[in-house]
Amino acid sequence: MKETIYLDNNATTSVAPEAFEAMTPFLTDQYFNPSSMYEQAEGPAHAVEAARASIAAFLGGVAESEVVFTSCASESNNAAIFGAIRANSSRRHIITTAVEHPSVLEVCQEAAREGCEVTILGVDEHGQLDTTEFIQALRPDTLLVTIMHANNETGVIFPIEELSRLTKETDPAIVFHTDATQSLGKLDVDLTAGLEHVDMLSFSGHKLHAPKGVGVLYMRKGVPCRPFLCGGHQERGRRAGTENVSHIVALAKACELAAAAQSDEQQVRALRDRLQAALSARIPHIQVNGEGAPRLPNTLNVACHYIEGEGILYQLCEYGICASSGSACTSGSLDPSHVLKAMHVPFTAMHGSVRFSLSRYTTDAEVDSVIEVFPGIVSSLRRMSPYWDNANNRPRPDAP
Repeated sequence: MKETIYLDNNATTSVAPEAFEAMTPFLTDQYFNPSSMYEQAEGPAHAVEAARASIAAFLGGVAESEVVFTSCASESNNAAIFGAIRANSSRRHIITTAVEHPSVLEVCQEAAREGCEVTILGVDEHGQLDTTEFIQALRPDTLLVTIMHANNETGVIFPIEELSRLTKETDPAIVFHTDATQSLGKLDVDLTAGLEHVDMLSFSGHKLHAPKGVGVLYMRKGVPCRPFLCGGHQERGRRAGTENVSHIVALAKACELAAAAQSDEQQVRALRDRLQAALSARIPHIQVNGEGAPRLPNTLNVACHYIEGEGILYQLCEYGICASSGSACTSGSLDPSHVLKAMHVPFTAMHGSVRFSLSRYTTDAEVDSVIEVFPGIVSSLRRMSPYWDNANNRPRPDAP
């Protein structure tokens, strides 16, 4: 079996060995329901609260009561949006962006079907928002702003500090939510300094080396939000369902490791930049999506004109290289990425976009392997393209 070179960390990450070790006792001898009254359940119950305290510290020292455990960021996003809507019937206007994850965009579309009015802000060719347009979108009946911290496909970072501050200066009653799924573990996220105007924040454990099946919704004390899942007293009545103790413990350990590894950001960025520079130098008619904007240090989205990303991924698989043509939630679709469409990426490149996303476990040798094989893959696919002049290694004069 060929060696795996995993460069799809924005889709999911490997579980850190330390996180796996921390969670194991709660899958074996410490399996008790933390809500049970007998003595054996005290260990799991204390573990959940210790994890809550650890994650609250990781988020900048927020109150432990403001950390709500969920199953994933998609649930957290649903809970934040629907919860805010159900808690305030007098306001029905929502602001979001055209490049959000489907767990925000599709929820907003459902809210529109239920009577809300949704303003969807566009982005420029770099994937950035127009702050003036954002300010103009705020209205007296605006209930909720939900804008991601960093884009999962391009890595483009939105100025959430500024946008949340502008929102609260306009009207403190507007609820501000951000999906920070891609930010945690890659950027400094401090909800007491910098992001102090954010009311709710979502993230998922499996994006920062915790297992799949656990997430967090940060809910600032006093924010109006009705429970999304009802039928139990867990999480102080804000999210029904028995806590996933083992995964919660693993998430706390993963957050602890991420905080300790923040110095690795420069190493990851250097690897990403080396990969970007090498591919740009070796492949003609290639563009970096989001290059002109602040980006996550681990993310590189390249568009190769006149070929299909699906073909690129298949050939990368032959070398054991795991990458993506977009978000994992939509990669089974043949439709071009809604993010790249919003960025007005030319149609000659939209289908030929590939995302490489690194982690602190990515090695120089793995990046070298991609640099070695990727230009050849692009070249071989272009030889089959009706728009490519093979003799001169450039688009045909009649190409779109």
